[in-house]
Amino acid sequence: MFNRLILATGVLGVVLAGPAAFAAGNECSAGNTLKSDRLTIATGNPAYPPWVMNDAPESGEGYEAAVAYAVAQRMGYPAESVDWVRTSFDEAIQPGAKNFDFNLQQYSIKPERLEVVDFSIPYYTTTMAVVVRDGSAASGTDVTASALKKLKFGAAAGTSSQPFLADVLQPEQDMLLYDDNADVVAAIGANQIDAIVFDLPSALFVAAVQLDGGKVLGQFPVENNVSPDNFGLLMGKGSALKPCVDAAIESLAADGTLAEIESTWLSQATGAPVIDMSK
Repeated sequence: MFNRLILATGVLGVVLAGPAAFAAGNECSAGNTLKSDRLTIATGNPAYPPWVMNDAPESGEGYEAAVAYAVAQRMGYPAESVDWVRTSFDEAIQPGAKNFDFNLQQYSIKPERLEVVDFSIPYYTTTMAVVVRDGSAASGTDVTASALKKLKFGAAAGTSSQPFLADVLQPEQDMLLYDDNADVVAAIGANQIDAIVFDLPSALFVAAVQLDGGKVLGQFPVENNVSPDNFGLLMGKGSALKPCVDAAIESLAADGTLAEIESTWLSQATGAPVIDMSK
């Protein structure tokens, strides 16, 4: 896990090596932030792992906390020039004035939301992930496509899980279909099925909260996704910061920093390795 010192010298050390336009100062955003020479970032109240660890975004620990500091650094705001505020999910997405420069708490970029707020370009694209019961026979399955195909899967009819299983993984046993996701979770708890698939954010929640002894076995490569969600940093409608934020994210993606943060917090920290589809 990153502590504050490691954050400053590790991932953000990579960030500092980015384009001079971001590392040298905040000319792009000058006069456009809520507070002069400071960046105000919002997250949920509370904020949950692996997005924010221990409900402490100021530590820089967790995927979104690390992304926030990386974006800030590229925009010319070191960690000591970042202030955090809290909002509910629904509160932030309403039209009107904001008490933050940008907000991140797994906001999917959706057309109806773009009518009242602005979003950055995506900083994360969801992947599909496999959930099993820890200690079950399925929990020892190799994280390869060929091994996973042998498991008995269930899915809620009409959700993205159904076409993903049918078209991408193509398990050897017929999947069982249920009315909704709650029924699927109950089915794996009753040992009717071996495994289920959800997008990774949902899979982490199911494993940690909804399923007794749940475990995220692994996540599929992005290129194998069916209708993935894209997460963006939320800003007020017409925000003058959007070009600066977009450029920072584009830079972080181009030099591999976003991938490094994702590996640290969404693969290593969650124990959800990427599934090998070639085996």
